[in-house]
Amino acid sequence: MTSLRYPPKPKPGDRVAVVSPSAGLPALFPHVHELGLRRLREEFGLEPVEYPTTRVLGADPRDRARDLTAAFADPSVTAVLATVGGDDLITVTPYLDDEVLRANPKPYFGYSDNTNVLNHLHRLGMVSYHGGSVLVHLGRPGRLDPLTADSLRAALFTTGWYDLTPATEWGDQPNDWNDPASLAHEPPMVPGSGWRWQGPATLVEGPAWGGNLEVLNWLLAADRVAPVADLAGSVFVLETSEELPSATEVFRILRNLGERGLLGTFPAVLVGRAKAWNFDRPLSPAEKEVYVAEQRDAVTRALAAYHPDAVVVFDVDLGHTDPQLIVPYGGDVRVDAVARRISVRY
Repeated sequence: MTSLRYPPKPKPGDRVAVVSPSAGLPALFPHVHELGLRRLREEFGLEPVEYPTTRVLGADPRDRARDLTAAFADPSVTAVLATVGGDDLITVTPYLDDEVLRANPKPYFGYSDNTNVLNHLHRLGMVSYHGGSVLVHLGRPGRLDPLTADSLRAALFTTGWYDLTPATEWGDQPNDWNDPASLAHEPPMVPGSGWRWQGPATLVEGPAWGGNLEVLNWLLAADRVAPVADLAGSVFVLETSEELPSATEVFRILRNLGERGLLGTFPAVLVGRAKAWNFDRPLSPAEKEVYVAEQRDAVTRALAAYHPDAVVVFDVDLGHTDPQLIVPYGGDVRVDAVARRISVRY
């Protein structure tokens, strides 16, 4: 298990980079992007700095990599935030200047397709932050979710331990960004039911690794995942995307991780609450319940085959649902199955 270094934290008043290394969706939804930037200034006291491809859709991977490298190289920038995810960041990371990144460590915030960057920085020995985006979270309609805001603020500005909290209400049906008027009201939410614990009553502590499960599958195919020995002992963090992968696909990806020898080395697994609704698949409440149950079963079946003694926590708010808790990628995580408590060190 490799020990990673935490980059220095920003302070209120600092300049922070806002980049689109995955998809330049601010070009399509400038009203959402501007709301996110305004909140970054007014509610977090940070000054966003944009780059040439931040608002460009379909920018060349080399140009996106150049902007991300420049964000790390700029001595006046103290953190880097992704605007949103996408589906082709795997084509960008080969063009990053690793020497520049190593020499200028900074907190990087992103999730979903940004798993590519989080994993890349992990391999460079740097802690980054799974979660947070300018469009989805800072640009949330109505208001910032208090749980998201508190976690993001702690991850940005503090260095100590932070207890993750189960959401008292949550949602997975976002407002339509195509309608600027939708920014005036919050998305629909439903009551939370807490986390679901599985496995032995024990305490596990280790560095976090993982991310979006579909992207991890791509990284495995591209041979961009660290050796098993480097990841052994990690707390495995997994979440699935708005594409709503089938339970069969989830099981097969986890089975591949098991056959690689990875799944059996993770003493604890944090499973993000499964998103079960999207605009192209508007599942009914009953259909959503079935989908989520099948997702949990897929994870349980894979772990039963490769690591039946792992501590597993389902429905942690760390993925594509609302709110979202930040997890330090490569940073310390404590999973206490006795006290039913999850703590992270930002």
